[in-house]
Amino acid sequence: MTETEPADAADSLNSADASAVSLRTRLRETFWRRHSNPWSAGTRFVVTPVLMYAIYHRKWRLLAAVVAFTTVNPVLFGEPERTDNWFSEVVLAEEAWLGEGKGTTGFGYPNVLNAVNAVSGVLALVSAIRRKPVGTVVGTAGILVFKTWWVEAIRRRTGVSER
Repeated sequence: MTETEPADAADSLNSADASAVSLRTRLRETFWRRHSNPWSAGTRFVVTPVLMYAIYHRKWRLLAAVVAFTTVNPVLFGEPERTDNWFSEVVLAEEAWLGEGKGTTGFGYPNVLNAVNAVSGVLALVSAIRRKPVGTVVGTAGILVFKTWWVEAIRRRTGVSER
């Protein structure tokens, strides 16, 4: 063995690490750009009521379709030509918010809204499983209200709409 072999191996590992990071970064950027399509963000709001409907009425195929759609939704639509609309702005704000390491949960405003959102989600889910219409509707409405409130709050705090 020569003295250059370990260095070459180390350089090769560093190059592989850099390639993996680069690929991960490109995938993340592609994800957010495509998800900022207003059709992507907008249709996500429809998913929750349809999901609860499917659970409440025991429509298992519909449930599977909703789960599949939710999974592919962020990359299903192409990159938008324009992002000067509310749906695109809230997605870009979420990207900026998470990029700043602020997370989505906590007891400080606005992340506390997601904690309340989670409670609404549990109410909606348990009520749908038990076929309790009032709890299902109230919980589902809570999910939509608190999610909308949270994304609007971070849109304002990140200044995405001012760019």
